[in-house]
Amino acid sequence: MQLLLGQTLGFGADPFETPHDEAAKHQSHGAVLIDGGRIAATGTASDLIARYPRADRTDYGDKLIMAGFVDAHVHYPQTAIIASWGKRLIDWLNSYTFPEEMRFGDPSYARATADTYLDLVLANGTTTVASYCTIHPASVDAFFDAAEKRGMAAIAGKTCMDRNAPEGLMDTPASAYDDSKALLQRWHEKGRARYAITPRFSPTSTAEQLEAMGALWAEHPDCLMQTHLSEQTDEVAWVKSLYPQARDYLDTYETHGLLGARGVYGHAIYLEAREKDRLREAGAGLVHCPTSNTFIGSGIFDMAGLIAAGQRVGLATDTGGGSSFSMLRTMAAAYEVAQLRGVALHPSALLWLATEGSARSLQIADRVGTLAPGSEADFITLDLGSTPAIAQRSTQAANIWEAVFPTIMMGDDRAVTGVWVMGERKG
Repeated sequence: MQLLLGQTLGFGADPFETPHDEAAKHQSHGAVLIDGGRIAATGTASDLIARYPRADRTDYGDKLIMAGFVDAHVHYPQTAIIASWGKRLIDWLNSYTFPEEMRFGDPSYARATADTYLDLVLANGTTTVASYCTIHPASVDAFFDAAEKRGMAAIAGKTCMDRNAPEGLMDTPASAYDDSKALLQRWHEKGRARYAITPRFSPTSTAEQLEAMGALWAEHPDCLMQTHLSEQTDEVAWVKSLYPQARDYLDTYETHGLLGARGVYGHAIYLEAREKDRLREAGAGLVHCPTSNTFIGSGIFDMAGLIAAGQRVGLATDTGGGSSFSMLRTMAAAYEVAQLRGVALHPSALLWLATEGSARSLQIADRVGTLAPGSEADFITLDLGSTPAIAQRSTQAANIWEAVFPTIMMGDDRAVTGVWVMGERKG
């Protein structure tokens, strides 16, 4: 058994629903006990030292021990094109994304990119990711192989497209179904891998392909289904032109069996009233991608309004439309975007979104995203004074929230001083 001492921060409730001082569990002299790759206990340092005197003990002083970050929507194949200049969504896909994804027909390129991507996010304190791959089955194998090698929890799926994409990036309804099913059978619930059925979005799938993906999901309802929804206004208009009989964008999925509690919908900025009602009724997960939404000019997500209305929301970098691999930077962007809607998200809400909130949106909060006993031991240590600018601000803090907020707003990988995956230190 390992006993780690330091400041600890976890949650006993959702800070969007419960006052933050009641929802959060902060110990200035806390401890986390790790046994067999899981969190066995949390509490005060004095209590756990007394209860487990023979545990191997490491004292991290005033470093903050908390759950590893959970990134609920990424495109690992876009690693090499992150921070490419200009473009809106559709132009971004044609100019940057599709040419780069063509390269993933080479399994060695896919493996190298998966290794690079996962090393980058681990260095930034992210221990769980949900990624889109490309249409190439080898891109899925590469990602899951790389995650397995690092012991990471990973969700991924073959991206399916049978129109409005380059010829080398299109499959068919039949091949999308067959490839996805084979990959699902190979990877789903293998170790820490979870498969997600992954139609990219309605503009790149015919009704026949969406129907095939809906049929596969009906056969394997324990899988997630991930896709995009209402990211940009011109995208919404495009969907209406491609599916003139649909009531709205969400209906293009709903009609084909692609709406449910294990559905995860990225962006969701321009939702109509009916869509909001149906997403809430279904218990679906929405994922806020703030750096992406600002970088490619998508719009301003209504975090507070959607959560207040009962939606389940997670947080994500959306690599590479998102301009950072860091969930700290993503939290900062979420705060800034919310401010444009007149809402100042509390630091507890931001940290919860980047951990347990994202895990809930992916239906894995029983496994990751918390320091609760029984959870898989994925956690990090943060230095709340990692740079001179942050240190001079945090030293003035009167409480944990004033101490951690400068790191949320100005922190980067230098703030992440330790990363553990299943109780094994990775950095």
